[in-house]
Amino acid sequence: MQRYRAARRDRGLAVLEGFHALKHALRFGAELVEAVASDREELERLAAELAPDLAGSLARRATPVEAEVLARMAPHAPRTGVISIARRPSVDLAGTLAEERPAPVVLLEDPRSMGNMGACVRVAAAADAAAVLTTGSNDPWHPEALRGAAGLHFALPVAAIEEPPPSDRPLVAIDPEGESSDLREISPRAILAFGTERYGLSAALLERADERLAIPMREGVSSLNLATAVAAVLFSQRL
Repeated sequence: MQRYRAARRDRGLAVLEGFHALKHALRFGAELVEAVASDREELERLAAELAPDLAGSLARRATPVEAEVLARMAPHAPRTGVISIARRPSVDLAGTLAEERPAPVVLLEDPRSMGNMGACVRVAAAADAAAVLTTGSNDPWHPEALRGAAGLHFALPVAAIEEPPPSDRPLVAIDPEGESSDLREISPRAILAFGTERYGLSAALLERADERLAIPMREGVSSLNLATAVAAVLFSQRL
């Protein structure tokens, strides 16, 4: 139990709470350190039903523990009865930004909600974005963010940075005061910058941006949830 508590503070590890987080992590190549399960038969049943590509292997990799012990391993014990630890993959930021593939990078400036960060990662993975980068003090690999992303941090590069690094990608600020235009016309390799729901993007980032674009919304509606805004922009580009 102490190992799992310590792993939550280890910047080299990722604590995966629940079956879906473990499923996605393994599906996208995570290096599993260990896993525990309160019911290995239930774990294998879930794998057979929801992840047949992993069926037959998950239960063998999980150490059985009592349900009461598992409940003390995380602030909110997962209903699926499994918690695991994986190593965080390293991110080659320069290489990621230099990729020619027509896929945008999502930049979250100083995001405040761990769950919202995770939801943004989940959306970005589904939209096949090139990466998710965050600034500010919150760790995008925090267990709560991993839970919000259902383990999809392993599907694309996710990293904390101090500020947007130089690259040949245009920096596009998604800003309510920006120009109203067809979001489908955004460069497919853009760095898409999103601010907090309350404060928006900083003046410094807005000054650096090559474009400032607004998401079309009904009059009187002032903002969108962060993950909803990311989804709206990413999937408008896929239409």
